[in-house]
Amino acid sequence: MEQSIQVFIAFFLSLLLVYITIPVIVRLSKEKKLFDIPNERKVNKTVIPNLGGVSIFLGVSIGTLLSINKMEFTDLRYILAALIIMFYTGIKDDILIITPKKKFILQVLCGLILAVLGDIRFTNLHGILGINQIGWISSILFSVLVFVAIINSINLIDGIDGLASGLGLLISLFFGISFYYFGHLEYVLLCFATFGGLIPFFMFNVFGKKNKIFMGDTGSLILGLLFAIFVVKFNEFSLLQPRVINSYAPAVSMAVVFVPLFDMVRVFCLRLIHKRSPFSADKNHIHHKLLELGYSHLKSTILIVSANLIIIALMFASRNWNIHLSIFMLIGIGLIFNYIPDLILKKRASV
Repeated sequence: MEQSIQVFIAFFLSLLLVYITIPVIVRLSKEKKLFDIPNERKVNKTVIPNLGGVSIFLGVSIGTLLSINKMEFTDLRYILAALIIMFYTGIKDDILIITPKKKFILQVLCGLILAVLGDIRFTNLHGILGINQIGWISSILFSVLVFVAIINSINLIDGIDGLASGLGLLISLFFGISFYYFGHLEYVLLCFATFGGLIPFFMFNVFGKKNKIFMGDTGSLILGLLFAIFVVKFNEFSLLQPRVINSYAPAVSMAVVFVPLFDMVRVFCLRLIHKRSPFSADKNHIHHKLLELGYSHLKSTILIVSANLIIIALMFASRNWNIHLSIFMLIGIGLIFNYIPDLILKKRASV
């Protein structure tokens, strides 16, 4: 009963704080002219406040801190330290712009804080390529790579109304339920604080008129960091679970964040093929393709989140398969989902 109350407090406080603070941030943004200015690579056509990440940061951090009560949550000090760095990075990028190189360095710094100081890192590859236990240096390097990859994938997928927050609702709910099953209430609180904070943001972002707002880099960098932490802890907690859970944990955790990750890798590869910087801007993301097909922001978001949900379900259905077969199937599904919009656009162009 007490645990349920704590989860509700984390969820409700975060939801309430985001709901209350967004109108205030919108008003301040308008007074100080802090907007997301439309340009040729952005899909918004009007100036919109882009500091919604400030509300998300307040909701998640305060909701978690006030709900843990006297519970031991040693990891939280390192998580908050990394979140504050990402918060600073996002704020600077949303207001003054920060170079991709500096952003990358700060992301690596956050990864090192979490992996080295917080010991939030992969220690086992669950038999992928025949590898189980990995050494400390390999563990740090691989963990930092995953942190940076997931942070950037969420940052890049945040291109239309509701998409990053919609995926975030799915991701935080999935991991929250999983951590409850694993018996780690401290991470359940963090997940449900994230879930609660994203609900009002999604509503303001998608359906808001007077108080419409974007999360900006502040929000997407914070969410990316949190989701990367959830992925690492899911795989580590699963090591103490029955073998059937332990063995499919990497495939399932990859499936949960697969849409943004695969989209990022696909877009980076396309840019490199065309001899451009992987960080250069374009409109080759999956959500841009759906908009080009004539879908609205909301319909595109629903399609992409639904696709991610189907991918997770398929990974659960194949949990008794060989881990390598599951990962190959995951990549194949990603290729199919990403190829369909291009195929339809080519057919339309040829008519």
